Order: sequence, then C-alpha cells, then structure tokens
Amino acid sequence: MILRPLIDPLYERYVMMQCRHVPNHVAIIQDGNRRYAKMLGVDTPKGHRAGADKTEEMLDWAHELGIRHITLYTFSTENFSRQKDEVAHLFALFKEKFLAILTDERVEKYKIRVQMVGDKSMLPDDLRDAVNKAEQATQDNTGFNLNIAIAYGGRNEIVLAAREILTAVAKNEVSPNAIDVQMVEQHLYDKKGIPPVDLIIRTGNEYRTSNFLPWLANGHECAVYFCAPYWPLFRKIDLLRGIRIYDQRVSAKRT
Repeated sequence: MILRPLIDPLYERYVMMQCRHVPNHVAIIQDGNRRYAKMLGVDTPKGHRAGADKTEEMLDWAHELGIRHITLYTFSTENFSRQKDEVAHLFALFKEKFLAILTDERVEKYKIRVQMVGDKSMLPDDLRDAVNKAEQATQDNTGFNLNIAIAYGGRNEIVLAAREILTAVAKNEVSPNAIDVQMVEQHLYDKKGIPPVDLIIRTGNEYRTSNFLPWLANGHECAVYFCAPYWPLFRKIDLLRGIRIYDQRVSAKRT
C-alpha cells in the first residue's frame, strides 16, 4: 500500500500507451455503494455519499481523457422497491447534487451539459424542480455531456417512446408506415443529443447490464467491462482498463 502512490501513475501511463482509441460515450453502472458501507460497518447513506463523491472525481478523469459523453445509472425504476428511508435519503442526495451544479466551477470550466435520463413523473416535486434547474442552467454548454439516469428502466423508456409515436399517429401527424428505426431513436435520444454507447462499465463484481440503455448499448454492440471494486473504490486505472477493452474491440474490427 505504501508503494501504490508511486506505482499507480506508472501503471496508468502504461495502460494509456496501449489505447489508441478513446470512447466518445461511456455509460457506467455504479454498483456497490451499499456493500461498501456494509464492508466498513457504516450506515447505507454514507455509502451512497461516498459513491457521489467518487462520481465527481471520475468526471475529472473522463474530461482529462477526452471522453465527451458520460451516462450514469444512478437509480432504476426497480430501486423504488427499496426501503422508504433509503429512497428518501437518495432523493435528498440527488437534489443536493443537482442544485450544486448551479454553482460548481467545473460546470463552467468544462462547459458541462447536465441532463436527466428517465421518467421525471416518478420523482418528487422538489427533486424534479432541482433537475429542471440544472438542465436549464447548462442547456447551452457543449464541452462535456453528463447524463444522469434516475427513475430509469430500459424497457420503460422504449414504452414511453412508443406512446409518443402512437399519440402522433392518432393525431395523423405520423403515418404508421413511416415508423422506422430512425423515428424510434429520435423519440428516445435525438432530442437529448445522446449518441450510441461505446463502452459500458459496471462496478461491484456484477456481470450483467441490468436493462441499461438497451437501444444505444446492446443495439450498437458496445464494449462491456465488468470490474470488481465497489463504486466508491473505483480508480482511474479501472476506467483506463475499460477504455483498453474498448480499444481492443475497435482495433479488432479494423483488422
């Protein structure tokens, strides 16, 4: 452990030298906050706050490496089944972080555009208001895109897009014969400017993508990197290892 501060930067440079291609869009399933808290013998809220702190650190790494789009799987539609006090704490934490965006110097420095991905109708009014304020304050930024998936489910977002298209059909604004892949994609992501996913990273030693961005990720056959550290213990080298997996996939396609 004493040598880690010396060894880690050297290993990071070694892995970076192996990567010729940097993904444009990285999606991260931030798993392990609760298990991290249990490991330390502290309450669950402290694990979630440690995870939120790690997210801020990771954004600096992503910007440094030239990644333009980050999507974070923060709270799924299935997570509503958790204990009420845990959900309430998470929503309070989300509200705090969205409001902090309004005064965060990095938002202006990196020109970060913040968007929520998910079903806003499922959020409490105060959190939805904080999300809207953060989105409106950053909507003209073009340097870096941060998409935060809350009340999100991959199947649910496809259902919502289908409802929008069917409503347009009912109003005679769209012909059923005109419905195609491009139209569905437009209703899902184009209006938010979210490109296909190049790399999914999941922490916490879980080996599944959990209904995360099925259209943009699975539909475009993105690279996937599963790693063992709980999200609060995620390191820059873990991000670089994921990028190396993406690089290997891109290089293999071009040979």
